[in-house]
Amino acid sequence: MKLKKQVTVCGAAIFCVAVFSLYLMLDRVQHDPTRHQNGGNFPRSQISVLQNRIEQLEQLLEENHEIISHIKDSVLELTANVEGPPALLPYYTANSSWVVPPEPRPSFFSISPQDCQFALGGRGQKPELQMLTVSEELPFDNLDGGVWKQGFDISYSPHDWDTEDLQVFVVPHSHNDPGWIKTFDKYYTEQTQHILNSMVSKLQEDPRRRFLWAEVSFFAKWWDNINAQKKAAVRRLVGNGQLEIATGGWVMPDEANSHYFALIDQLIEGHQWLEKNLGATPRSGWAVDPFGYSPTMPYLLRRANLTSMLIQRVHYAIKKHFAATHSLEFMWRQTWDSDSSTDIFCHMMPFYSYDVPHTCGPDPKICCQFDFKRLPGGRINCPWKVPPRAITEENVAERAGLLLDQYRKKSRLFRSNVLLVPLGDDFRYDKPHEWDAQFFNYQRLFDFLNSKTDLHVQRTGVEPGARPPGFPVLSGDFFSYADREDHYWTGYYTSRPFYKSLDRVLEAHLRGAEILYSLAVAHARRSGLASQYPLSNFALLTEARRTLGLFQHHDAITGTAKEAVVVDYGVRLLRSLVNLKQVIINAAHYLVLGDKETYHFDPEAPFLQMDDTRLNHDALPERTVIQLDSSPRYVVLFNPLEQERLSVVSLLVSSPRVRVLSEEGQPLAVQISAHWNSATDMAPDVYQVSLPVRLPALGLGVLQLQLGLDGPRTMPSSVRIYLHGRQLSVSRHEAFPLRVIDSGTSDFALSNRYMQVWFSGLTGLLKSIRRVDEEQEQRVDMEFLIYGTRTSKDKSGAYLFLPDGEAKPYVPKDPPVLRVTEGPFFSEVVAYYEHVHQVVRLYNLPGVEGLSLDVSLLVDIRDYVNKELALRIRTYIHSQGTFFTDLNGFQVQPRRYLKKLPLQANFYPMPVMAYLQDAQNRLTLHTAQALGVSSLRDGQLEVILDRRLMQDDNRGLGQGLKDNKRTCNHFRLLLERRTTGREPGFFSKLAAMLRGLIFHNSRSRNQEVQDGLSTSYPSLLSHLTSMYLNTPVLALPVAKRQLPGPALRSFHPLASSVPCDFHLLNLRTLQAEDDSLPSAETALILHRKGFDCGLEAKNLGFNCTTSQGKVALGSLFHGLDVVFLQPTSLTLLYPLASPSNGTDIYLEPMEIATFRLRLG
Repeated sequence: MKLKKQVTVCGAAIFCVAVFSLYLMLDRVQHDPTRHQNGGNFPRSQISVLQNRIEQLEQLLEENHEIISHIKDSVLELTANVEGPPALLPYYTANSSWVVPPEPRPSFFSISPQDCQFALGGRGQKPELQMLTVSEELPFDNLDGGVWKQGFDISYSPHDWDTEDLQVFVVPHSHNDPGWIKTFDKYYTEQTQHILNSMVSKLQEDPRRRFLWAEVSFFAKWWDNINAQKKAAVRRLVGNGQLEIATGGWVMPDEANSHYFALIDQLIEGHQWLEKNLGATPRSGWAVDPFGYSPTMPYLLRRANLTSMLIQRVHYAIKKHFAATHSLEFMWRQTWDSDSSTDIFCHMMPFYSYDVPHTCGPDPKICCQFDFKRLPGGRINCPWKVPPRAITEENVAERAGLLLDQYRKKSRLFRSNVLLVPLGDDFRYDKPHEWDAQFFNYQRLFDFLNSKTDLHVQRTGVEPGARPPGFPVLSGDFFSYADREDHYWTGYYTSRPFYKSLDRVLEAHLRGAEILYSLAVAHARRSGLASQYPLSNFALLTEARRTLGLFQHHDAITGTAKEAVVVDYGVRLLRSLVNLKQVIINAAHYLVLGDKETYHFDPEAPFLQMDDTRLNHDALPERTVIQLDSSPRYVVLFNPLEQERLSVVSLLVSSPRVRVLSEEGQPLAVQISAHWNSATDMAPDVYQVSLPVRLPALGLGVLQLQLGLDGPRTMPSSVRIYLHGRQLSVSRHEAFPLRVIDSGTSDFALSNRYMQVWFSGLTGLLKSIRRVDEEQEQRVDMEFLIYGTRTSKDKSGAYLFLPDGEAKPYVPKDPPVLRVTEGPFFSEVVAYYEHVHQVVRLYNLPGVEGLSLDVSLLVDIRDYVNKELALRIRTYIHSQGTFFTDLNGFQVQPRRYLKKLPLQANFYPMPVMAYLQDAQNRLTLHTAQALGVSSLRDGQLEVILDRRLMQDDNRGLGQGLKDNKRTCNHFRLLLERRTTGREPGFFSKLAAMLRGLIFHNSRSRNQEVQDGLSTSYPSLLSHLTSMYLNTPVLALPVAKRQLPGPALRSFHPLASSVPCDFHLLNLRTLQAEDDSLPSAETALILHRKGFDCGLEAKNLGFNCTTSQGKVALGSLFHGLDVVFLQPTSLTLLYPLASPSNGTDIYLEPMEIATFRLRLG
């Protein structure tokens, strides 16, 4: 013990010396007179001197960082091994607030200075096309372009192709939605299986025929229903290039609401299936139908080793601009990329739709005549009243000339002589006669054109994906989408929010189940107990992967399918959620046992209960109530985060007389509260016990509950109810102090160690936040708003947001009943309105939980007619028309409020966060479900919570949105302060120095967008806040059993901590030859996050260290060795290096990397 103290003291002394020498060096660099000569222009000889000094400085900083890390490890080790006195109890102060004494262990926030440079940007060349700038500069006028209504007249000279022939690639395809107007199974039975069956026979008739397919979900279902002979034929067609699988994901996903975990997962599921069954490796992306495009998708495709991609639904004004500037084909690059490693070649289709009338050229009236499914006598015709004509010897010259004219006009929009012409539409080629009509007629046209060399045109099959140089580089996204006039597709960012929320619950459970299953199987194999373990749970994982994948489809998570289809999705989501809870329970049961030999799997009598249950697919979860009696009850807690976590865990119990003990039997302080059925009615025989628990990273903790009182440690919450003059009876319980206030309206505050939060006594809504170290309050007030829809023929629907003007205040019939609960570990304000119940909770804990406000809104608008409910947050932040939204939870995109566009055009998707900032503050709204967001005025954020619309919006659905559910929207509100650099001393000099090296002039952060800096990053605290919100602790009660039961031990899977800028995205067991069983290999997927160091990180109260992108995987897992490690492409189809003995890995910021891993 004495020795360890001496080590710590020595370490601290060395640290002080290093800091002081660094300080002196900085002082010399900053006061070096040569630095200020010639207005800052250095002579060449002195530039190298400065570079050397910078390198020395960086080296010293890194050594300094390593010293801090060693000291931190020593101190943590010391404090962890000290059996100190039991934790001090919270106490109530004279000024009516609870104080939780600090823990005896210190916390560290140690960030390598090099890791801070990434977010400062300034690396690499600027792209020619930055979408933020394009949108600011475009007039967005909607001039009539003639036959190409949204474009312009196109002219050409017949001699344009004299030197180089026009090469035309005609690509037959069929777009199959895995659910939209019909359910997935009904589409398969009635249409898709016939398309695929016909494909096999019709492609075999002529080796020149080609066909493109994208959705593996349908293909896999069909594959399971065909014989070996047909499977062999399909493999031949793939092998000889007649059948091309494009993208190869489980679905063609929505790119606005989908989270990047789910986007990657459905891509892996599709690619793994293709490799195993067809030996196919997709090379090109194909996304004709998603309603706007995110740069996350090209990043993922590139990392999966695809080389090109195609998109279609882009704002018509952007298409016109890109066509006019020959920019429809471009290299799509990520905003942070300095070396073009993320570049992928992208083709944007120029016209209105991906159907045949809008793909051969600019004139749909002519192109429709070459859709031979529409020949007279068929079920569909051409709206332009000129039908197609079958191609004969007599008319082939005239028809070919007409078609070639369209091809030539279309080709004038591109830089190369290669022209792509898709030939298909939704669920096309489902009848043999359509195959014949298209292929026979086009073959006659091709044969004629190919025979006329003077026409300088060649017809051929599928584009090979090679690209000549000379294309512009583009960065940014393609939201928000309008297909005509002011019809912006911004409604679907919120449509059916109940299922958007359920999607994320399933995702969090899938990730948790994958990791726990992989660890349990690895430990069971190492202990020789694999035969005892339910390895067959792998089939449940596979089904859940495919369910989550299916729901990423662009008519599923978007909320744009028919009601019966939504029910089908919901039933699938719930079934998979229940299955995943079983997988988690079985893995946790094995891992938490002190003696693994006692493990016995009994599917009829699970060892653990679920944390909650849902009565059906559209019901909110009901938490499990733990029945207390004379024998103790145990609860296993699962932390799905890769960081150690301090959280308040709340359990429902059957008695207010409850004692909670730690795993070692030490009694713990708890807060006991009533459980409420309504604003004023306590639930009988159900109580909530809440306590702070520290849980290991990705690990399991154990609590013991006993009936009985522990006077000083069982602390009841106090409750105030504000009735505002309403005559309501209030239920009481002797265990809880309760005060009823009939008509009080004065404002009140809740506080913790970090902040004081003020609420309106009248509305119960948030008004302001004051940090404890500031005198000034920050305005952060909330209000509810209502949007109506237009009275004209075009109204809002599932896709479109067409409001009747600005939002109007939500005016409730009655003033709300407010219930204020205060206690040692959390306090909360609940405001009960007719259409929304708002809960704002403040945790009284150090660390992530205590630094933000927890906000839940239970929304019920089932009596609304053509109205949308919104939440607005107003601040004094000088945001200057700029706000920031995430894309797929992966990256952040700056946005500008554009006055020239209608209100609905300024809404964007918000899958996980949106923020406002100025030079002093940043306010981030974190969300647990995707919703639409905007900032319509400076200092404001606005979120659409739910929409109820009575009519179709004429985009093919044929229904409004009338199946609303009671929906819980969950948020965290985080107010952060920018570091000012005003504090004297070493660290402010260091910050100023680094800023000076990267920016030659000082600039405030709210100028990011104005100055053309196209990137922004959350802070590390913000990243962690989002993780806490999206991956809650799972509390699994041990089922009641005869005692004595087996001894339970907490499970610590990680031997060392993961750097806090790394996210363990998945540890995904790979399938064996038998689909239903696991192989010995797992896919480890890691993401290194980009983060902004410019936000204050004082007294954060949690441990966080970065490592310049290095992780030692060999020593990461406790009790398991990494016996095989191979870096691969994102979806594991391509090895990126040979398997290595070394297990140290390195990742650049923002990069996602996949490793094939065997644990033993």
